[in-house]
Amino acid sequence: MHTPKAPEPDVFLDAIQNLDHAFKFANIHSEAIERLKYPKMMIHVSIPIRMDDGSMRVFEGYRVRHDDTRGPSKGGIRYHPDVNLSEVKALAFWMTCKTAVVNIPFGGAKGGVIVNPKELSPMELERLSRGFIQRIADFIGPETDVPAPDVYTNPMIMGWMMDEFSKIRRHHIPAVITGKPIPLGGSQGRLDATGRGAYFCVKEHEKQRGWKPENVTVAVQGFGNAGQSIARLLHADGYRVVAVSDSQGGIYREEGFHVPSLIQAKQSTHRLHPVYCTDSLCELIDTSRISNEELLELDVDILVPAALECVITSENASRIKARTILEVANGPVESAADPVLREHGVFVIPDILANAGGVTVSYFEWVQNKAGYYWTEEEVHAKLHLIMTREYRAVSELAEIHDVDMRTAAYIHALTRIGEAITAHGTKEYFRNNK
Repeated sequence: MHTPKAPEPDVFLDAIQNLDHAFKFANIHSEAIERLKYPKMMIHVSIPIRMDDGSMRVFEGYRVRHDDTRGPSKGGIRYHPDVNLSEVKALAFWMTCKTAVVNIPFGGAKGGVIVNPKELSPMELERLSRGFIQRIADFIGPETDVPAPDVYTNPMIMGWMMDEFSKIRRHHIPAVITGKPIPLGGSQGRLDATGRGAYFCVKEHEKQRGWKPENVTVAVQGFGNAGQSIARLLHADGYRVVAVSDSQGGIYREEGFHVPSLIQAKQSTHRLHPVYCTDSLCELIDTSRISNEELLELDVDILVPAALECVITSENASRIKARTILEVANGPVESAADPVLREHGVFVIPDILANAGGVTVSYFEWVQNKAGYYWTEEEVHAKLHLIMTREYRAVSELAEIHDVDMRTAAYIHALTRIGEAITAHGTKEYFRNNK
């Protein structure tokens, strides 16, 4: 007898559950909460592409503008076969909250195309990227909605997108897209900004815990750009990175890995190899092969989910042994898993704080593009450090004041800023009393 497949969870509905919980502590009007439960605009497009063999394929894509009360909406574009509207809406909502947490003048947006980019040639990928911009060109712009890279997109793709938008508008507009190559108006420090922002959060947490880095073990699920960056920075500080994984699975070594060697091998072969490298010579080292699921359940001090959302659920939350979870990915913990983690004493540094370094340096890039004046990498790092440490401390203080977890505190922090902006336009009380 055929058993029907269980319906996929609605990621957006799961995400906005955080609003009602944080609203109990945030001093904002209920109308602000009601506004945030609905994206402002959504677009669903089809993108016909001529493939290298002469055939035509049609790809589907989305762009969601969740909220722009505090400024132009901001958010990445991901290429992934599992992209869906609910996911993109959730990601746009998280971006609204994330930009408010770090207090930059943006709202939240997100985009995605349903595609496995590994199956496309470089020329097909360029056609798809330009075709997507052709479809959403009336929906984006430096003053309205500013895309950036996300899962399986990169600076080159952003450069194609900026170029295509500029062709459509018939003049050079670098501020329409962030995360571009530096010669095309990108910012120094953007490539590792997400991981570096998360690293600054760990350093604040380290002070609170009184940790000595050499005694702290780390597991990183997802060894893309952000995962590599946080692993590299923690390793350089003396943290022991004992496990990493990519979409094909993971590797574990109790003594820890030489992270620069793993990054060198990954970037040159596009695969994760357990190696130790001296200059260009790499040798294999003894490790244990593990699955992504097994990595999540390792007995480590810090677990870094840096891949996709919803990897820690109510089903596996009770098996998480890490003392701290650093959410470098967006939404890696389902809302139903949070109470289980709290019950087991797991400290979660939430995504809307932990991975906000990316959008913060994207904001820096946007500012530099509009000013036509560019900063050094040292200046970018210093400005990012100031913002991330300031907001980590603010969220931590709210958690202590209200006796809540860091996720709830981060949403309180975000809602206070968003709520003030929304209510500045007037609420029921204003309009009722000024007839």
